[in-house]
Amino acid sequence: MTFQEQAKQLSLPEIAAILQKNAVLQQQLADVKSQLDWFKRQLFGRKSEKLIEPNPNQPDMFADLLEAAQAPEETIAVPAHTRKKKPVVGSPDDSGLRFDPNVPVKEIEMPCPEFDAEPDAFEVISTKTTYRLAQRPSAYVILKYVRKVIKRKETQEMITPPAPANVLEKSLADVSFIAGILIDKFDYHLPLYRQHRRLLQGGITLSRATLTHIAYRAILLLVPIYDAILKSVLLSNTLAMDETPIKYGRKSKGKMKTGYYWPIFGEQNEVVFCFAPTRASQVVNQLLGDFSGKLVTDGYSAYQRYANKMGTVTRGQCWSHARRPFEKALEMEPESAQQALKMIGALYKVEDGILDLDDHKKHAHRQEHSKPIVDRFFQWIREQRQRTDLVNSNPLSKALLYSQDREEAMRVFLDDPNVPIDTNHLERQIRYIAMGKKSWLFCWSEVGAEHVGIIQSIICCCKLHRIDPYTYLVDVLQRVSSHPNSKIDELIPRNWKHHFSENPLKSDLAL
Repeated sequence: MTFQEQAKQLSLPEIAAILQKNAVLQQQLADVKSQLDWFKRQLFGRKSEKLIEPNPNQPDMFADLLEAAQAPEETIAVPAHTRKKKPVVGSPDDSGLRFDPNVPVKEIEMPCPEFDAEPDAFEVISTKTTYRLAQRPSAYVILKYVRKVIKRKETQEMITPPAPANVLEKSLADVSFIAGILIDKFDYHLPLYRQHRRLLQGGITLSRATLTHIAYRAILLLVPIYDAILKSVLLSNTLAMDETPIKYGRKSKGKMKTGYYWPIFGEQNEVVFCFAPTRASQVVNQLLGDFSGKLVTDGYSAYQRYANKMGTVTRGQCWSHARRPFEKALEMEPESAQQALKMIGALYKVEDGILDLDDHKKHAHRQEHSKPIVDRFFQWIREQRQRTDLVNSNPLSKALLYSQDREEAMRVFLDDPNVPIDTNHLERQIRYIAMGKKSWLFCWSEVGAEHVGIIQSIICCCKLHRIDPYTYLVDVLQRVSSHPNSKIDELIPRNWKHHFSENPLKSDLAL
């Protein structure tokens, strides 16, 4: 029996059921295609969320290539750069190598057979220099302290000067080495076992457990500074907050527990990574306590529950998070999704123009230029929600619903110039955790996860205030034990820059 003959024998209810089943299968296929497109983008696609619009004035890459090659070369007068340049050494040879005076240079004189054979027959009129960049297997140095042992002749008393003070008592590590392994692991994301292999390559035999113990003891010294940064952050009137997962501790054979870092970004350009073993909403209550002010987050409902509970917290919604669902809908609804992206892109263009304005001018500029765009955006969302052809599983429907449910929070930035439009400044700091996880993968214990958050907070704060983390750590590791606890605020990177950066403590290696 043919398909047509079978179809003729079906009743209307059976045909309706088949059509309904077909519609469901079509929607499932569309969902699977959408997921596949997302995975392809994660593996092979562009990660940037910038809206790149085609430039009509930009010619094709190969158009008029011959004509361009034959055209006379134009000269353009470029004004001199006004920024102060660092001193460099080296001549522009074929390598184009540049380096500052602090880089060690080993000079090698090349033999000249003719001159060596008959030195009286030749006269040296000049020299030519060629630079090559070389690398030693390692840059470790052993500090050998020699202390005289003396004996008083009259009393036969033996005297010897004490060993130099060290950051970690009875430790073999100089402060430069301690700061170095912390920077290598948490700034350059080099796990300790790789650092151990590098030590062996440099001819230094050391237990791998010793490296772990040194890092553990050093981070313990930095806990008061971390606590002071957290206290400083929570004094802000506007906070940005997010969460990111981390594997820690053994859950069962072959499985790790999942914990979370809760980074909090304050008004003083400081960030702290607080660790918690769960993503429950009670963590927000524990971390923020009785905070009062503006809280800018993503769409996680725990933040809204906290704001509702406190009553003194106004929650702002990140526009970058609201934009992402529309980007995912480009494949199925390119025209409508593109309209949303263009409106959101117009908002960001307004933000780019008010970075250097004071609060009063910034607020006025947002009211004049941003508010009409926001009004038009949410009016467009309400119109799109009336479309009868959009099913709930459509990516555009999900994007529309996400923004519509958070309209009030997404408008908060319009009335307060100190509220950022998104949490991108915070997500840029989370990258250090994400990059670290690609190298050291997980933390062995909950204590280890907490310590990662402590040292990562300090390094990120240093970079936010344009402080060299290595110089900072070498100084504060020597200073923190004797510094008065009542003045611990002086050692957080923001204040350390003003108090100690001009004359920081150094290692004996530098002296």
